[in-house]
Amino acid sequence: MRNILIRAGISPLDTFDASKMIIDNSIGGNVGNLVYQYSIFRTLTTEDTVITPDYYDDDPKRADEINEKYDCYVIPLADAFREQFVPSLRKYTQLIKKLKIPVYVIGVGLRAPFEPKLNEGFPFDEDVKAFVKAVLEKSEIIGLRGEITSKYLSKLGFREGIDHTVIGCPSMYAFGSELHIRKTNITKESIVSVNSSMLSPKNVLDFIDRSMKEYPNHYFIPQWMKEMKLVYSGFPSIAESSENYPIKMSDPVYMNNRVRYFLNVPTWLDFLRQADLSFGARLHGNITATIAGTPSILIPKDARMRELAEYHNLTHVMAHEITDKTNLSDLIEKVDFQSPAKKQGENFDKFISFLNNNKIDHIYKDSLTPTRVPLEEQLGKVQLLPPITPISGCTMEEMVERWEKYYPYEEKKLADKNKTINEQKKKLNAQDKKIKHLKGTLNRKSVRLALKTANLISSK
Repeated sequence: MRNILIRAGISPLDTFDASKMIIDNSIGGNVGNLVYQYSIFRTLTTEDTVITPDYYDDDPKRADEINEKYDCYVIPLADAFREQFVPSLRKYTQLIKKLKIPVYVIGVGLRAPFEPKLNEGFPFDEDVKAFVKAVLEKSEIIGLRGEITSKYLSKLGFREGIDHTVIGCPSMYAFGSELHIRKTNITKESIVSVNSSMLSPKNVLDFIDRSMKEYPNHYFIPQWMKEMKLVYSGFPSIAESSENYPIKMSDPVYMNNRVRYFLNVPTWLDFLRQADLSFGARLHGNITATIAGTPSILIPKDARMRELAEYHNLTHVMAHEITDKTNLSDLIEKVDFQSPAKKQGENFDKFISFLNNNKIDHIYKDSLTPTRVPLEEQLGKVQLLPPITPISGCTMEEMVERWEKYYPYEEKKLADKNKTINEQKKKLNAQDKKIKHLKGTLNRKSVRLALKTANLISSK
């Protein structure tokens, strides 16, 4: 039996409820992370393979334990080349250097503006170099999300085709080499799945907001951890105010029970298979629709979304093309919903070639249409939790149940945090005492030296 450790906050076979996922941050801040992780679990879980999540534990002190228990370490990443992720990137670099087993990075990207200025460099360049070098000592080649990231690593001195190669986002290969996007007749009564991001420019947020009014039979699918807390417990609001984004429980989509927050990928896919259209500014919100076979329209807002939209031919409209006169019904008539399917086979072949070059076993080794998919068989024995709906639509009993589950976790987390702070204070106080003692010693020595020097001078 081959044991694989994977960077993930949750396994597709785990059935953590929302309260636990919130406290443990099992989604890594965004539930979209579960989609590419699910795809890798499904692809690499063979009959003689067990895959275990690291639950986002990047402590370098775990190296000996990992070397002993696992045969390799698989690290799927999103836009990890960014300033906010530097502390984690450094920890993973330290950990990887201590490992004696293969380490495979299956997908990683750069976070940058829509038109990145690669020649100017980024504050985290040296950290990225150190991470990539550490990984390449443990594997043949690194898989990247898109061409922009590829150009970035080439600027840092790494060789395209030797050190790194573009494989896109693994989430697109969840079900193999083909996409089957349904042809649907989208009307004003159609079920529309909406996703959005407060980081999108105003023109995009305004467009999404008025499109929800244009298609009233919509469901809003949030992805942020802050939104999970809001859906589950009712507060806090995710922002102070907004005219074009649902930020609080009193907003119409919440009060009308038009919000669904998914805790696992299979139920998310099932929901999207019932929808006629998905659109919005969330990458994995629309990729999930695409692999579910549902027509979708993505609105990229930065380089990380742009490079994937271009690589996978995702049906998309760039943010700068959206005006105050743009209507969703007009876009539906113009776009090609089948465009992702046209490049899927070619991209999938590159992905499998990447796995083979790194000697990573997978379910497509003997056939592009495997007769057995072990993960699906295992999932068939698991009772997956449904998506959470807004607490505003719950009975009083359900509300109390949520609060009683969630707040003990929150209180424990706060107590642990306070304990850590108190321990740090004690250490700082001990250091201060030591510094004061050393200063006192130095001062006494200085006084004695000064007196001795004065005596010498006076005697002369």
